[in-house]
Amino acid sequence: MSDRFVVVPVGQGKEQCSESEGAEGYTIEPQDAVPVLEYSREPNRYGDGMPKESSPFINNTDNDKGNLYDGKNMALFEEEMDSNPMVSSLLNKLANYTNLTQGVKEHEEADDDEGPAKTKKPVKSPALGTLIGVYLPCLQNILGVILFLRLTWIVGTAGIMESLAIVVMTCSCTMLTAISMSAIATNGVVPAGGSYYMISRSLGPEFGGAVGLCFYLGTTFAGSMYILGTIEILLTYIVPSAAIFKAEKKEDEAEALLNNMRVYGTCCLTLMSLVVFVGVKYVNKLALVFLACVILSILAIYAGVIKTAFEPPDFPICLLGNRTLQNHNFDQCLKTMEVDNVTVTTKLWSLFCDSPDLNATCNEYFTLNNVTVIQGIPGLTSGVIRDNIWGDYGPNGMLVENKHQASEPAADTSQDIYMPYVANDITTFFTLLVGIYFPSVTGIMAGSNRSGDLRDAQKSIPIGTIMAIATTTFIYISSVILFGACIEGVVLRDKFGDSVKGNLVIGILAWPSPWVIVIGSFFSCCGAGLQSLTGAPRLLQAIARDGIVPFLQVFGHGKANGEPTWALLLTGGICEIGILIASLDAVAPILSMFFLMCYLFVNLACALQTLLRTPNWRPRFKFYHWALSFLGASLCLSLMFISSWYYALVAMLIAGCIYKYIEYRGAEKEWGDGINGLSLNAARYALIRLEEAPPHTKNWRPQMLLLLNLDSDHAVKHPRLLSFCTQLKAGKGLTIVGSVLEGTYMTKEAEVKKAEQNIKSSMTTERTKGFCHVVASSNLRDGFSHLIQTAGLGGMKHNTVLMAWPGTWKQSNDPVSWKNFIETVRETTAAHQALLVAKNVDSFPTNADRLGQGTIDVWWVVHDGGLLMLLPFLLRQHKVWRKCKMRIFTVANMDDNSIQMKKDLQMFLYHLRLDAEVEVVEMHDSDISAFTYEKTLVMEQRSQMLKQMQLSRTEREREAQLIHDRNTASHAALNDKADAGPDRVHMTWTKDKFLTERNRNRAEASMGVRDIFNMKPEWESLNQSNVRRMHTAVKLNEVVVNKSQGAHLVLLNMPGPPKNRGGDENYMEFLEVLLEGLNRVLLVRGGGREVITIYS
Repeated sequence: MSDRFVVVPVGQGKEQCSESEGAEGYTIEPQDAVPVLEYSREPNRYGDGMPKESSPFINNTDNDKGNLYDGKNMALFEEEMDSNPMVSSLLNKLANYTNLTQGVKEHEEADDDEGPAKTKKPVKSPALGTLIGVYLPCLQNILGVILFLRLTWIVGTAGIMESLAIVVMTCSCTMLTAISMSAIATNGVVPAGGSYYMISRSLGPEFGGAVGLCFYLGTTFAGSMYILGTIEILLTYIVPSAAIFKAEKKEDEAEALLNNMRVYGTCCLTLMSLVVFVGVKYVNKLALVFLACVILSILAIYAGVIKTAFEPPDFPICLLGNRTLQNHNFDQCLKTMEVDNVTVTTKLWSLFCDSPDLNATCNEYFTLNNVTVIQGIPGLTSGVIRDNIWGDYGPNGMLVENKHQASEPAADTSQDIYMPYVANDITTFFTLLVGIYFPSVTGIMAGSNRSGDLRDAQKSIPIGTIMAIATTTFIYISSVILFGACIEGVVLRDKFGDSVKGNLVIGILAWPSPWVIVIGSFFSCCGAGLQSLTGAPRLLQAIARDGIVPFLQVFGHGKANGEPTWALLLTGGICEIGILIASLDAVAPILSMFFLMCYLFVNLACALQTLLRTPNWRPRFKFYHWALSFLGASLCLSLMFISSWYYALVAMLIAGCIYKYIEYRGAEKEWGDGINGLSLNAARYALIRLEEAPPHTKNWRPQMLLLLNLDSDHAVKHPRLLSFCTQLKAGKGLTIVGSVLEGTYMTKEAEVKKAEQNIKSSMTTERTKGFCHVVASSNLRDGFSHLIQTAGLGGMKHNTVLMAWPGTWKQSNDPVSWKNFIETVRETTAAHQALLVAKNVDSFPTNADRLGQGTIDVWWVVHDGGLLMLLPFLLRQHKVWRKCKMRIFTVANMDDNSIQMKKDLQMFLYHLRLDAEVEVVEMHDSDISAFTYEKTLVMEQRSQMLKQMQLSRTEREREAQLIHDRNTASHAALNDKADAGPDRVHMTWTKDKFLTERNRNRAEASMGVRDIFNMKPEWESLNQSNVRRMHTAVKLNEVVVNKSQGAHLVLLNMPGPPKNRGGDENYMEFLEVLLEGLNRVLLVRGGGREVITIYS
């Protein structure tokens, strides 16, 4: 997967090629060379491990950029030749494309290339056709150990009808999967990696990695199954005397067999791993021998079936009553026999009696029943098929009985387990047999794994794979029927052939000798095990080199020739787990789960691509439909739970854990996968639905547009604003982080991208989930206006704007900063959007902080939709603010009934389901009415006052500084904590008033602003509206500071700006005085709609 292609020239001769190679190994292309894609074994440094898929070429190299078009016919396009090649050049490269399989071939070539100076071999075009390249490898992989060791037992246990149901279900599953796989495999070039490549590039890196690892585990456990099959054939049918653990008693035979399997299996695994490590090329060359063994074995079975029609083989079965006997320790099926006119007992007698004497004490059932001999293979024309139509399931230890034989039951059956009867070694039921049988239909990916060796992969893979599945399906269906028609039922249910002197049951049917099947199946299992140990490490290496699972990257390394050494070690370790299980019947359902999950996602990938109709979905294989793919996926899922529901859950849990791990820790990959297309379609559908109607009040939540300021290095100036947004949103809803750079996009493109990267980095640090958008505009005001108007899409638009208070507005000589702020406030009001302004935002808590016992104080002065009540509730959902209590303060006139107001407010909060302390603060009627009237009053005379003053900048600053000092002194008793903002407050005074104030006695400095205004009749010429507003700000500030100076956060209604822009500076001053002495403040301005309701 990690191998790459480089462009090398094909010159006129060897000299030209050799001259074009530089000392560094790079390739310099002469002017008249034809570029050819040659295979390179260098690992991809970027961890992707795959060719660049954004290019139509396998690798979009820059080696041939010097070969530019030199002519006049296309001069109009000459500036684009670097990035956009001529069509003739494109077609030339595609025509000379060659793709070699990653795997054994490269390792063979690397092993053969010895010495420091390696000569490059000419690139050979792939030449394998459908038969050799796809059909036979699939045939070899599908037919295997289950056919030889378990199919007869499955037919005997489940019966012909249910066995046919198992075969049809499983083969239908693989056929539907093959159709889906053919569509994917013919939709472009499929490099080596087979199903993993197809799934990962169709469903994305998360699904690809999860299913790829499941496929790897399935292939690894398949190796365990084949090794266990090899050892079972060796110890049961070839050399039983080689067993290390021997059972002294019949009841210990099963445990002794398992221990022998573990010991010999471990030795066999070690030997096979060494063979794969040292001489993998020999495994590849022996594949033909293993395939020949499989084909000869199957032909021998069919030949034996035909022979039974006219000359059945002689394999007598000894029955005691209706019970089948193990035919190991006796030669004649007789209790006694006549020898020289003397009745003597046989070996069978001594197995059931305590002595060979005729008067010995014998087993009760042995005494009551006679022995009979029946033929194990009565033949095709015997009619035994009627007895094998239906199944015979039973628990572990159930005796294998012939129901048609007469039998006298014994009273005492406790000794039956010690007698030489044939019995079930496991509890049998239909779903278990499905799980055991399914591995016999796997292996359909063998053709797609060899796509690089095929002359025409897009033609060969569908035809070869589907033909191989059709062939094997015919073989399995015919075998089920023929086994049931030829072999006696008790022999079929005899898993290890104990009733036929330890012969392989399928072997006694074969012609000319049982040894044809025994030897053939032995080599077949050996070969399949070697191929699993060869293929699984390469699959793991491909996943590791893709870089999507960080902890697997060590397994991407190997020997100098690319041999996956570390992956082979891990494969051997996992394979050993299967061998320690030791039971073929227990291992088979495990690998069934992993293969079924892989096939499930192949079907899903095809269905997804078909339904999404992505532009790149153009398979050459036309005989597919999304309904077939969904049917295949449903069948795979059903078979998983039919086989073993707990194994299915474990496999899905493993895949789910891998998926989530890749999602959170894996490398970012964009493979043009279908999940992204599905997400896009789902998003489009949801956006269209959202736009049909505005959200109901119950569903309203702040969808945030966060306006950030950047410093000179384009870094975020206030990262705590991102933290606060994260705490407010808790990952829910929409968050758009926006900023503006002054200038045009053509000149600021690089800076815009840098700013976006910096903002995204800050968002990651502060755990803010959302979107980032930086725009270039001729001025900041227009830029922020454009963001407020256009951010979002359809129904997913922001309804709330969050920004920081411009703390340096008084220090700056340029009034643009505070004017932009006020214009943004006006923009949000006009757009009917809520506005949140955070003052002293740098003192806000980070996501790592945990605020202790404290309060979030809400000052509810005017009702603007209930946003003030909703925000503390949302904040307290986050762990930073969780321990804070909510307090709500409201303001009453002197003639209001404060007690009744408090009760009403408590009842209102009760209906809102909000827990909060309530307090009613009384203020003078003039104060509250002035503050309320402020929202509608237009400060029309402000501009005229500024024109009349004509003060110089210096005089105004001196005047403002003096007033600020006096104002600070008047509030000294109330403000324990100084505001962190600027020191100057701009006020508007006439020159006469300035002289009068300068000559005032400093002893009067402790008087409040209202008292000053009342005492100075010469100030009556001031605009009384401004006086009342400033008075309101001062008095309300006194109350808020008195009650909430120690609160963790204060939320306060934000007064609206004056409609007359001449009063903007006064507006900023009013807000500054209102917030003086408070640490963390959030000014809240509603969007003109109710956002909280008492109804459910």
